[in-house]
Amino acid sequence: MASTVTSTNNLSLRSILEKDKLTGSNFLDWERNLMIVLRHERKWYVLEEPLGEAPPANAPAAARNAHKKHSDDLLDVACLMLATMSPDLQAGLINTNAYDMIRQLRDMFQTQARTERYDATKAFNECKMIKGTSVSDHVMKMKWHLDHLERLGHPVPLQLATNTILNSLSEDYKPFVVNYNMNNMEKTIAELHSMLKTAELNMGTKGKTKDILMVKDGGVKKKNGHASTSKGKGPLQAIQSAPKKGKGKGKGKGKKVKPNKARTENRCFICNEVGHWRQNCPKRHEAGVRSEVKCPEVAEDLKYKLISI
Repeated sequence: MASTVTSTNNLSLRSILEKDKLTGSNFLDWERNLMIVLRHERKWYVLEEPLGEAPPANAPAAARNAHKKHSDDLLDVACLMLATMSPDLQAGLINTNAYDMIRQLRDMFQTQARTERYDATKAFNECKMIKGTSVSDHVMKMKWHLDHLERLGHPVPLQLATNTILNSLSEDYKPFVVNYNMNNMEKTIAELHSMLKTAELNMGTKGKTKDILMVKDGGVKKKNGHASTSKGKGPLQAIQSAPKKGKGKGKGKGKKVKPNKARTENRCFICNEVGHWRQNCPKRHEAGVRSEVKCPEVAEDLKYKLISI
């Protein structure tokens, strides 16, 4: 009963290879799926260890059984690999064992693997967090690039990965980065992810508290740091205050502005009125001087003065 369940599980996993057969351009994906299937079947070791020579007939039974199992698994994996690749590739690898087959395939598609490693490394180093976005999503994206590089056989050291992630954060997390480096912390990517999520939560709480304080009771915070006492839901309107009285010595009453004495003492030589000079006299250019001046004496005098000008 147990062997039947195991065979069913193996067939269900092998179906992922049958759905996406090796054609050449998808070698890395195909190899990754092959690794998943063989690890589940406990047969991945045949691609990492050569078979070796068969033990002599007088060798212990355990050694002979181990060699036979290795040989059977090697044949089983070779058939699986051939069955899940294109006919063109099958024709060139039909007589090759699984250990040599995987190496020939890697050599054939080495250029593609190198290009993919380059693209993955570039994407990891150039990944930058956009201000206002989720730090959790950003770290998970960086973690995906790290896992991808590890699958490509190019794992990134932990310290380098941590420094790259910290350098990719937005400006809001500069205090966190400074504190992390000053305390010489050494955390895994998962632990760093948890710390950044906590920092993001604290930053959001502080921002909300600040907003609440600024709009509490309808007050508006001014640049000088003093909150206004105006209340209401409408927009704040500019109100011009009445001019304040000047402070003086004594009772504090403002001083009255004295009129211009020189201006009031100006006397016209034509009409003998105070407040303007003769060139500004409104009666100087009047044609009907006599009719407009009620006093005959003043009219005659004005006429004489106008003629003499």
